[in-house]
Amino acid sequence: MSFYENTVIAKQDLAKSEIEKIKEKYSSLIKTSSGKVIKIEEWGLLNLATKIKKYNKGFYIHYKFEGNNETLNEINKKIKLDNSIIRHLIVKYKKLDTKNEYFKKEG
Repeated sequence: MSFYENTVIAKQDLAKSEIEKIKEKYSSLIKTSSGKVIKIEEWGLLNLATKIKKYNKGFYIHYKFEGNNETLNEINKKIKLDNSIIRHLIVKYKKLDTKNEYFKKEG
């Protein structure tokens, strides 16, 4: 099993309940495809560097998880079919940094 980070950018005009459904959907997907969710971070609505599919902003959700090729294949299949996701990125790590949250809102 390897460590991964998956950053998902959802459409800016989704309701809070729909964002929660996306979070649940992909965390349960990781768990059912022999993976283990370590941490989920909600980075919130952030500006995009360039327009993606006519959107200037996106809602960022960041997963830190442990998984294998089956887990990655399932995530990629589901994201391609999901209309509410405009971009995603999966990065493999040797060791995950679970202490730092770079986009944590002070409050």
